[in-house]
Amino acid sequence: MGAPGSIALPITGLASDAAAPRTPTTSDPAAALKTAQDFEAFFLSQTFENMFAGIKGDAMFGGGSAETVYRSLLLQEYSKVAARNGGVGIADAVQREILRAQEKT
Repeated sequence: MGAPGSIALPITGLASDAAAPRTPTTSDPAAALKTAQDFEAFFLSQTFENMFAGIKGDAMFGGGSAETVYRSLLLQEYSKVAARNGGVGIADAVQREILRAQEKT
């Protein structure tokens, strides 16, 4: 027991108490493709951000912090369109791996 007046509480949340995390599974290739395209779009977005990081805003169009925000949104949309239209091939590989991993479960 503990000191007088203390309350003993059970310790929960330990690895032995919790079940192993479950990976969501789907046998739907379309859902796997959507997830793979989302992953590729995120990857391309990060790549585009690095590519455009050194390019300064054009004074003709205002520049400033607003242009930085909107450039980021524009690059995200570019990456989504690129991923939907074939991208660089990452989505295909990721989709294959998703479906392969789900076959094992």
